[in-house]
Amino acid sequence: MSDRRSDPAALRFLIGHDLRASREKAGIKQADAAKILGCNQPKINYLETGKTQQKPDETTALLRAYGADVEHIDRIASLAGQADRTTWWAPFSDVLPDWFRTFMGLEGLATGQFVYRSKVIPGQLQTENYATAVLEGGLQIALMDVPQVVRSRMARQRLINDPNPLRMVAVLEEAVLDRPVGGPVVMREQLQHLLDMAQLDNVELHIMPTRVAVHDGINDEFMLLDFESAQSIGYLEFAAGALYVQDQDQVRLYKMMADRMRAAALSPSESAEVIAARLASLEA
Repeated sequence: MSDRRSDPAALRFLIGHDLRASREKAGIKQADAAKILGCNQPKINYLETGKTQQKPDETTALLRAYGADVEHIDRIASLAGQADRTTWWAPFSDVLPDWFRTFMGLEGLATGQFVYRSKVIPGQLQTENYATAVLEGGLQIALMDVPQVVRSRMARQRLINDPNPLRMVAVLEEAVLDRPVGGPVVMREQLQHLLDMAQLDNVELHIMPTRVAVHDGINDEFMLLDFESAQSIGYLEFAAGALYVQDQDQVRLYKMMADRMRAAALSPSESAEVIAARLASLEA
């Protein structure tokens, strides 16, 4: 995991999720887990919720008792052993809500991302002008904070110029291309940027044509984050917060949905043709 994207709170979140999932899979209660470490039950809860820094020896002892395999134990202990570093998004903390800071930390640690969007282009693919137009048109961000939030969004982007570029698969509804966010000039720039990003080896972009009446994402936008040393999680965002899907059976369901949506959408080459046609219509 990249030093540049270090985030101790996000690491604690991932480690805690793994400890809880492993304990529940083993059928062990928190009170019994506390006996393994010789501590009280609240400490186990704090470890599992990431409120307390997990130590390598503690994670190793718990996971061994839960019957985890050696490779799994070593991965999580390695995460727990990473020294606290400065949180990369700290310069933007004054304009970020608490719930979104967690997401920024997790996204910064992720190796891969699947995202489905039906209304606007996802943040990793937005231009600065498009992001500004989106934020200025909503109620969630005060106008005076928009420039700083836009800077934080640009800093999040890891598709290029990053020592560990994010592998991204995006499925966008065709209607997203027709929403004139910021007007023709902004949209021309944004559509060209999409075409440029789609040429990257680490980006796979699919357009879901409107003629596909029903598909697995029709009811909800969602995202999946994959990690090198931790279990994948799902992410669903709403106006005032977010929901993390951590149960691995549910995560597998979302991954199946993502695969089915990629199959139902246009291929990357067909998607590029559709975007190029929209761009040409704006330049006419």
